[in-house]
Amino acid sequence: MNFTKDFFNLVLDFGEEWVIESVEADHKKHRVYLNLKYVSDYYEDPDTLEPAVLYDHSELREWRHLDILHYQSYVRCRIPRVKCKDGKVKQIAMGWAGKHDRHSYHFEIKVIDTLLATRNQTKTAELIGCSFRLVNRIMHRCVERGLARRDIKGFTFEHISIDEKSFKKGHQYVTVLSHPRSGVILNIGQNRDEEATKQLLSETFTDEQLQAMNTVSMDMWKSYINSVKDKCPNAEIVHDKFHLVSYLNKSIDQVRRREVKNNDALINARYALLKNEENLTEKQREKFELIKSANFQVSKAWHIRENFKELFEFYNNEQEAQGLLVNWAQDSFMHGIKEVNNVIMMMLNHVKGVVNALISNLNNAMAERLNGKIQEVKLIGRGYRLFENFRSAILFFHGNLNLYPQKW
Repeated sequence: MNFTKDFFNLVLDFGEEWVIESVEADHKKHRVYLNLKYVSDYYEDPDTLEPAVLYDHSELREWRHLDILHYQSYVRCRIPRVKCKDGKVKQIAMGWAGKHDRHSYHFEIKVIDTLLATRNQTKTAELIGCSFRLVNRIMHRCVERGLARRDIKGFTFEHISIDEKSFKKGHQYVTVLSHPRSGVILNIGQNRDEEATKQLLSETFTDEQLQAMNTVSMDMWKSYINSVKDKCPNAEIVHDKFHLVSYLNKSIDQVRRREVKNNDALINARYALLKNEENLTEKQREKFELIKSANFQVSKAWHIRENFKELFEFYNNEQEAQGLLVNWAQDSFMHGIKEVNNVIMMMLNHVKGVVNALISNLNNAMAERLNGKIQEVKLIGRGYRLFENFRSAILFFHGNLNLYPQKW
């Protein structure tokens, strides 16, 4: 047994002050228990780090540690408590686990690494052999820790993006605040109303940062527009290409659904019409070419969308861009496609933001990637019932946060 004890002391580092006194095994439960003891003569206040006097020891407790072979391992220990200069009795800082945790930092790191690999809390819990609740709790804590460590107060955000994302089977929305140039999601707000959006902006940025913003990209949601006008008075609103094309895509699909009732050629044609041509499968391409050359209204709607996308290739000044937009709107309106005309009228009602999109030359690829990443989080998690869980998952995977506990 001395050999076993010496071996574990050699390979498991709990710090110089801690020694594994003995090792026990429960072969029926496939568990190993490491009995740990504090062996230093020095004690200190865990808050002030000033010297303190040993008072007593806590009751025996257990912490989940890294697996040893195919056995789950647990640390057992009675933590020293000290009497501090202020007269209070406190438990010393362990160094290898948090004060209120029942798992070690090494175990938490293993959970984080597994989560980043699987991107699924349920799968992580299964692989590590712990409860879903523990994995979920660690994820929340990592996000809180990462946000507390993040220091963006001195950074100038010339351009940000505000977007909405549905959760809870589409009945509720969150507001996603991101920095498109770096691809980092900065914060997530509950709801998408004006009050919630203003609060999110104030929580994330300083007044100086809000004043210094040049452009904010978003869709045409009124609450977002009003919030930015109030909080970022010097920023131009940009209804970026990603959102604008999304509106046209939606109208194309609405036309297809209306026409498919009388045209069998449009059955299963949704992705053939909405995907970029270079991404079509061979079967989708055949259907696409058939529809493209036909006299369906959905074919005309597709051409209207493609003509709109070409407007972004000119990069003209504001007056020329507005003229191009108006000409496109007039020509498109003449086709008399009600679903598309609704989108055209909406764009003309927000002409300034659309023109800003045409002349700003902002990279749209990152907005699409961020939207895809959030959708991936939603799909892998099979939907989220609680806002807090959805927010933590998005920020955990795409907030560029320092997630890990301190190293000792």
